[in-house]
Amino acid sequence: MSVITRFNFSTTPSSVIWFLIFLNICCCCCCSHGNPDDSKQEGLMDLESVRKSLIRQEDSIVFCLIERAKFPFNSSLYKPSLQIPGFDGSLIQYILKETEILEAKVGRYESPEEHPFFPDGLPFPLIPSPPAKSPEFLHAAASSINMNRDIWKFYSDELLPLFAKEGDDGSYACTGVADINCLQALSRRIHYGKFVAEVKFRDAPEKYGPAIHVEEMVKKRVQKKARIFGQEVNINKKAGDCKKQKNCKIDPSVVSRLYGEWVMPLTKLVEVEYLLRRLDE
Repeated sequence: MSVITRFNFSTTPSSVIWFLIFLNICCCCCCSHGNPDDSKQEGLMDLESVRKSLIRQEDSIVFCLIERAKFPFNSSLYKPSLQIPGFDGSLIQYILKETEILEAKVGRYESPEEHPFFPDGLPFPLIPSPPAKSPEFLHAAASSINMNRDIWKFYSDELLPLFAKEGDDGSYACTGVADINCLQALSRRIHYGKFVAEVKFRDAPEKYGPAIHVEEMVKKRVQKKARIFGQEVNINKKAGDCKKQKNCKIDPSVVSRLYGEWVMPLTKLVEVEYLLRRLDE
């Protein structure tokens, strides 16, 4: 992917675009899923398994942001002026929509952790899912909650300008893939609030509430991860972290702000929506 940096999408063959989308799916599936927890395989979850998953997802989000920070803003990606028959939107929306169509065919959205940004009209999986070994952990109401419209808005309108440098280098394909990785990682983390809410519902809320919502600790942890993951490794120097913003691949304060202003508030909203709908049924 690193050698493919510039594309004119008006002249690029569709086969090349689909190849890029396929590569993105392979990377996402390899990096994001891995082996599920034993507790999830058995249909059981508790506070500890939820906490471990949330911490792992912090790593994924920080790495995705670091990858996106390699490219300038590339504003042409987000302008709703793409001339494609039957599609009205921006180039990044087109890439994401086509990516999700292909992902749906291979069953990505059969997982309760995954939520498409363009859910309408997605094809059914071509590969049948294996039979469940245990009852679903989440209530049926979970499938009706999708916060991706809010995630899209804060990511493109507010978060990107905080860390993407001004400029346009024409590397729209690679930038688009990096954007999609960020969006999907954020979506997975925020919608994980459904699992948090279900754990609370099944167990004593007074026991789990304070343990899960340690917000200041989470903000400090992701900020520290951004400093450590974002440093330039030099074998001749003692390992540390990028104390100065100019030495970091992404500003750690932006990652802390991301969690404080968007990730944790939207996760709470997911929890409330889930519990309200669960109680209604």
